[in-house]
Amino acid sequence: MFGRDKASSTAAPQETPAEQPVKVGGKGRPTPTRRESEARNRRPLIGAPAAPAGATRAERKAARKARAAVAREERIRAREAMNNGDDRYLPARDKGPARKYVRDYIDARRNLGEYFLPVALFSLVLGVVNVPVLRLVSLVLLYGFVLVVAVDSYLLRRRLQKLVDARFEGRPGSAGAGTYGMMRALQFRRGRMPRPMVNRGQYPS
Repeated sequence: MFGRDKASSTAAPQETPAEQPVKVGGKGRPTPTRRESEARNRRPLIGAPAAPAGATRAERKAARKARAAVAREERIRAREAMNNGDDRYLPARDKGPARKYVRDYIDARRNLGEYFLPVALFSLVLGVVNVPVLRLVSLVLLYGFVLVVAVDSYLLRRRLQKLVDARFEGRPGSAGAGTYGMMRALQFRRGRMPRPMVNRGQYPS
């Protein structure tokens, strides 16, 4: 009699699945696997949607073609913007009225930096001639021109920054506009991007 009471008292009551406590604030769904999470987080860089999970081979191929078509359109649009100066599709460093003003100012000006490469090549040709005087002339020409270009670039940067601050102070693209123009002035006119939109001497008003 006493043994039966002891056994019944020590036996732990087992909870049925219906009686188990429900976790408050749970997600209410199974935790996704790592593969599922990576597939969900994998997004195309531009507009076309990715193939859905469980898509067939043909569907994945079609999604890749759609993404490639969108990427091609984006590249064409960006190239046209660089050619035509369309501010909507230009890179961030080239956007804004301040940067356009700087580009027009530089493109209207004859910059000494444009002629650095021809002068350097000419100096190199003189340097290979086995005449001591010509070699000396080539060195003087090269280093002298480098010094002149450095001074011209420094003065140009200061002047541009003052002009931009007077016209576009506080507007996007005004900060660092002088350096932006100085670097553009060191490039060949035909190789500048965005392409020049003004003629020589046609300074912005």
